[in-house]
Amino acid sequence: MTDFESLRHPAVVLPLAALLMLATFAVEARGAADALDPARVKAVAAMLPEKPAGSGRPISDREAWARLAAEPAFKALVARAEEILSEPLPEQPDDLYLEYSRNGNRSHYQNVAFARRGRLTPLVIAECIEHKGRFIPRIVEFIDALAMERTWVLPAHDGGLANFNGKAIEIDLFSSAVGWHLATTDWLLGDQLPPAARAKLRDNVRRRILDPYRAAITGSRPVIGWMKTTNNWNAVCLAGVTGAGLVELESREDRALFVVAAETYSRNFLAGFTPDGYCSEGLGYWNYGFGHFVMLAETVRQATGGRVDLLGLPEAKPPALFGTRIQIVSGVAPAFADCSVSAKPAPETVWFVNRRLGLGLAGYDTLDLRSVVGSVSEAMLYAFPNAASMAPPSGPAALGSGEAGRTAGSGGATGPVLRDWFDTAGILVCRPAPGSACLMGAALKGGHNAEHHNHNDVGSYVVVVGDRPVLLDPGAETYTARTFSAKRYESKLLNSFGHPVPVIAGQLQKEGRKSEAKILRADFTDAADTLVMDIRSPYAAVADLVKLERTFVYSRQGAGGLTVTDRVEFKSPQTFGTAVLTLGSWKPLDARTFQVTDGKSSVRVEIDTGGAEFKIQDEPIIENAPCKPTRIGINLTKPVAAATVTLKITPVKP
Repeated sequence: MTDFESLRHPAVVLPLAALLMLATFAVEARGAADALDPARVKAVAAMLPEKPAGSGRPISDREAWARLAAEPAFKALVARAEEILSEPLPEQPDDLYLEYSRNGNRSHYQNVAFARRGRLTPLVIAECIEHKGRFIPRIVEFIDALAMERTWVLPAHDGGLANFNGKAIEIDLFSSAVGWHLATTDWLLGDQLPPAARAKLRDNVRRRILDPYRAAITGSRPVIGWMKTTNNWNAVCLAGVTGAGLVELESREDRALFVVAAETYSRNFLAGFTPDGYCSEGLGYWNYGFGHFVMLAETVRQATGGRVDLLGLPEAKPPALFGTRIQIVSGVAPAFADCSVSAKPAPETVWFVNRRLGLGLAGYDTLDLRSVVGSVSEAMLYAFPNAASMAPPSGPAALGSGEAGRTAGSGGATGPVLRDWFDTAGILVCRPAPGSACLMGAALKGGHNAEHHNHNDVGSYVVVVGDRPVLLDPGAETYTARTFSAKRYESKLLNSFGHPVPVIAGQLQKEGRKSEAKILRADFTDAADTLVMDIRSPYAAVADLVKLERTFVYSRQGAGGLTVTDRVEFKSPQTFGTAVLTLGSWKPLDARTFQVTDGKSSVRVEIDTGGAEFKIQDEPIIENAPCKPTRIGINLTKPVAAATVTLKITPVKP
């Protein structure tokens, strides 16, 4: 799957950030670039080869390509390239680009653009394998088509059409990837490309990517916003511009400048993780952002002969563990933030950090090349010798003292640990003891409402039975202009109505850093995990609210269970309700109990309101989204001055 195609698949990573993010990440920001130490640039220049080079081996190395030709994943690429020979290049008219500026639709342009760019990798790799020249004409056609595009920046990142109209040349997630992949194509094919096509490729990469970036890091134009931001934009764009620069810049000093800039600005990306390694963007964006950080680190490591090692930084290890630590059971991860309910950690990224850092994760000691042949740059980094493939098998390893230092989820060599506690972020993942009769796991969320790709979801939770999140956080909607605008929280998937949290006095949670969970108690034993949080601040709009505490107790006894207790107090009587969400179906069992079923997995939900009358009301949440859950509301029928509402959730044995 290509970098471009992966953006279309929620199970891997959701699409790019949009309108509101333009002001923060995609366009030029005020302020100067950090001064890059001339002495460091000089030192790095001495580490670099005299001539520029990319990852992998050029087409002239027939022995190396003969080895790859035998791999099934690469054979499949040749077959795909043969199909492309008879397929016309999808049309990408200007009017399609302009649709976003008219009505906010981003999918129509992106679908065509991704389909066009997805052809590059099969064609280039097939030519490297065969070395017969039969794919060169289509590669040249692709280079010509890209050169004719007004801009490589996505419409959703060009809201004012400055790039489209030629008033600016900015660099976004999409254009930086295009530049890197074209530069890698140049490195692999070299003079097998016709001179005019090669010159056109290089000119476009220089004009659209390398020149504007060099100007930004040397201070001759304002710093680009993503250079200083702390989310996935930083790692993805840095990987693209650095990878392209290391191939296309003839001067060692210029290449060293790009490496030192990567050293400097990638620390901003790592700072976006809490110290415990939690990624508030969600697992899909960890795949995308941290996956590109891994590629950036390996690109720089190879270029410098191992002397610059970004992945070896102490602050890189906690984020590296996130992909496995966030899994609950059966590989299921919570869809907190803009994430898909079916998101899985990218196997190539976990394989790399497992081998590179010696994590001892069973099941991640070998790499399936099918997972890395989607983009030509990624394929070259993973399929040829790298720091991970050259490392010895990691084997069983003690990954630190205490469970917080160990990787868990779905099969570490030491076995799944009982819990992973992201104490800074306030996120707890609870698991059954290995071999026990316990049937369910859970993920419990504190956090705050100003996280990356934020949802108003303080107090949310997910319950997994078997391989199904029977009760869930429904994750992200399909991105449109509204998603990243002042109207973001009109979406019932992004505001707190679309999460299993209270509605108080008719009010939903408010966004912002002040809306946060304060962890009051965290008690963990082999038998049960207890987490108590004050979640009053997200409901600050309710002036009469005196107290709102949510207590989670996850039990590993018997078949397992989770109790969720809300204790609320007001100055004067107010309405109160809570909810659970599911993609499955539900049915009442008696006046205080109902059953929720998703696939072959079911849970019972028993309601205890201390005698207060309540009503159960279900409501489908219909937004433009791949996930359309049912919200099962449990609402007290009369205003109360104080109340305690407990949901006891237990698995139903199959």
